[in-house]
Amino acid sequence: MDENSSAGQPITEAQALERLEQRQDPSQRYYAAWWLGRMRCDSPKAISLLLEALRNVLNDAASTDELMVARNAARALGKLKAPKAIPSLLEALEHTDHDLREAAARSLGESGDQRAIPALLKTLSHSQIDAKAASTARLDQPCEALLEAIGYLAKGSQDTSICDELQRFCLHPRPMVQSAACRALVLVSGNGHWAEGILKLLNDPEPLIRRGAVLDLGASGWRDAAPAIAKCAAESNIKLLALRQLLEQPLEGPAPAALGSGERQLLNLMDGLL
Repeated sequence: MDENSSAGQPITEAQALERLEQRQDPSQRYYAAWWLGRMRCDSPKAISLLLEALRNVLNDAASTDELMVARNAARALGKLKAPKAIPSLLEALEHTDHDLREAAARSLGESGDQRAIPALLKTLSHSQIDAKAASTARLDQPCEALLEAIGYLAKGSQDTSICDELQRFCLHPRPMVQSAACRALVLVSGNGHWAEGILKLLNDPEPLIRRGAVLDLGASGWRDAAPAIAKCAAESNIKLLALRQLLEQPLEGPAPAALGSGERQLLNLMDGLL
């Protein structure tokens, strides 16, 4: 190994590729897969090695180390938006490893490839949504990741069949799944009415749920939520991030080049949090 062989040390793309290609040290491969995604290294060799790391666990019984590398490879492929990765990411949705399914779902959402919607809906349909889901340590499916991915990919489609499936999760016993479902419904339907379910969670006694609701409202693009976001008992940096999303990615379409009254209101709310 080179002198920067310790995981976490600054490396070059060539060094990252070398680390991912070797098979002796899983920690080096794990870091390299993360690094290639983080740095958006989309060279043919990078994509090929990341795909190899992912496919390695799809075809054979995998060790824990191999699964950890594959999860980072799946995440990296999403950041790189590599069309060649879609078939393998779709296959990963059916893997027995929960964390790999979650990584695949998020990456499919990032990919922007709408061909993934049916598979995401199919996986979501297998999710447990009854009262038992509230008490389990981990849900049987990565519902939040699946819902977020569907929301991104079907944004603005107003597809009633998709909305019907998403609505079932608005009654999920876990608040963060409810929030993710409402967020997806806002994006798919274009109707801010569905954000009402998220607004209620801004008053939840659990800080983690309040933070998640703030971020989901920001990601929904529904600007009417801005005052409620600013007043929520959550950290200012979280609220600023959500308000910035509303400013830059409004539900109704691209943000206007010139500042209008809506943009000025958002900027004033952001100034009040600084």
